[in-house]
Amino acid sequence: MQGKLNVQTENIFPVIKKFLYSDHEIFLRELISNAVDATQKLKTLSTRGDFKGELGDLTIDVKVDPKKKTLTVSDRGIGMTADEVEKYINQIAFSGVTDFMEKYKDSHEQLIGHFGLGFYSAFMVSDKVEIFTKSWKDEPAQHWSCEGNPEFTMEEDPKHTDRGTDIVLHIADDCKEFLEESTILQLLKKYCRFMPVAIRFGEESVWVDSETDCDKDGKPKRVEKKQPRIINDPEPAWKKSPSSLTDEDYKKFYHELFPMNFEEPLFQIHLNVDYPFNLTGILYFPKVRKTIDPNRNKIQLYCNQVFVTDQVEGVVPDYLMLLHGVLDSPDIPLNVSRSYLQSDGNVKKISQHISKKVADKLEEMSKAKLSDKSDESDKSDKSDVSVRTQLEDKWDDIKIFVQYGMLTDEKFCERAMKFYLLKGVDGSYYTLDSYREKIKALQTDKDKTVCYLYASNAEEEHAYIEKAKAKGYDVLLMDSPLESHFINLLEQKIEKTRFVRVDSDTVEKLIPHDDNIPEKLSKEEKEKLQPIIEGEIDKQRFTVQLESLEESDAPMQVTQSEFMRRYREMAQTSGGGMGFYGELPESYNLVVNINHPLIGRVLNETDAEKQKDLVHQLTDLALLANGLLKGEALSKFLKRSVEMI
Repeated sequence: MQGKLNVQTENIFPVIKKFLYSDHEIFLRELISNAVDATQKLKTLSTRGDFKGELGDLTIDVKVDPKKKTLTVSDRGIGMTADEVEKYINQIAFSGVTDFMEKYKDSHEQLIGHFGLGFYSAFMVSDKVEIFTKSWKDEPAQHWSCEGNPEFTMEEDPKHTDRGTDIVLHIADDCKEFLEESTILQLLKKYCRFMPVAIRFGEESVWVDSETDCDKDGKPKRVEKKQPRIINDPEPAWKKSPSSLTDEDYKKFYHELFPMNFEEPLFQIHLNVDYPFNLTGILYFPKVRKTIDPNRNKIQLYCNQVFVTDQVEGVVPDYLMLLHGVLDSPDIPLNVSRSYLQSDGNVKKISQHISKKVADKLEEMSKAKLSDKSDESDKSDKSDVSVRTQLEDKWDDIKIFVQYGMLTDEKFCERAMKFYLLKGVDGSYYTLDSYREKIKALQTDKDKTVCYLYASNAEEEHAYIEKAKAKGYDVLLMDSPLESHFINLLEQKIEKTRFVRVDSDTVEKLIPHDDNIPEKLSKEEKEKLQPIIEGEIDKQRFTVQLESLEESDAPMQVTQSEFMRRYREMAQTSGGGMGFYGELPESYNLVVNINHPLIGRVLNETDAEKQKDLVHQLTDLALLANGLLKGEALSKFLKRSVEMI
């Protein structure tokens, strides 16, 4: 039989519009997907009693023959009759899967293909493609051949007696890389390593105990043995029931997905949804720590265990790109574009569901206490220490992830306000509600606003923290790169709230009250003091502020405006319309305690050189306390200190 391919335009155009093959390598995934479908169909027929023969070995075979320049994909599935070849191969875009699913729509077996173009991807790498197929029905085998043009030949093939289909690709000269075993193995591992039917390709070496040779101790020697290489795991962890898996099973699968990632995941979420869409998968929480750059390509997307892509933007919310793992859904087609994903209704539902499940997991952890694994001998020492929750135990590793989600996803933010944790500089954790209750009595200012004091670096800001604690104030540790943005968010979400870093002002003015400390200097004395101080500092970086503080406070302190510093940090991490703030140089306030005796001494010093040295010394001490005294200025300070002593 000879003929021309009948292209069904009313079917082909929607398919081309939605499914474009951009990579030549995709042909192998498509052909093996078809082989898997054929095998799954046979299993369904056998289960229903329509096929009464022996299933036998259903392993799919992939073989490369560099001499003949062929690549062959063989299955022992349902096969095709002459009429079926005519319908599903010669008439492009009539899919056998579509008809089969309609007939057996209540079957539990999942079928991969939904359109009839997958087979034709073979012509992207081939000069000629042959099909040898024998149906499960009692009909003659067929041999179909085509050289990549509308002409084809088809004839009966009495030599092909075994049920199933062989697809033989005669690889084109410009695609010779697909005749290399290493290339095919790489593609099989990329696209097919979790397909639901075993796939065999070549051989691999394993070490086993010898059946005949022993060493001097009588133990069997280890010998190298060749065995067929099965490249896939037909039953991956995400297809199993969560109740059947242990933490070790989840960790083992994580390292199977990401063999080069040697850190253990913190915890995981097992997804299993069958209504109103189908979705399975496992998402792992890695340690995020101090980076806000999502490590993309760490979530793998599958369609019925067939790898689709690891570019999942649009399938999961942006902040969830920080997670690792695998998602599998038949509702996401094999060939997708980013614009298609962003507009598809099912994809949007899946994205919303994943976000909800993540929030559910975190909220659950916030209520679950850690099991006490301490020794009996330790219990007496810990009797009055509250038991940490599971979320507290992981918080430092995932805090930036939660912040990122709250800043970018309003629904997630609403949920997270219930379980978000604030951390004190002493290592204690509090929910937003419990912390407000803790501080509102002492840290409410004269305008009835609750002031949250925080440090970005507990070591560098230690002196300021201690001053705040001496006043009875509590100090938070807020040290992620997103804190400036996140603080703004909390100030918007929580009424009558203000966040202030401990070094942004003197301790008396961090939380303004109505009580004022009497001033020891007159107005005239202050006017005389101001130019004396300003004359010895860099006025581009520092603004002198004369303040009435406790006599026991430092003579001079360096502070930095909360507003300017925060917006400058926000501009550096986000850019956009905040570029003006990001370009501003760092500026500080030099706060002069006019009630300190040393400031009175500066004012009353009649020797100009001594006065200048004293101002320099006091200024440098303030700079030193903030880590701002460096280089030549530090050397001069040390020399001057020795001389003054």
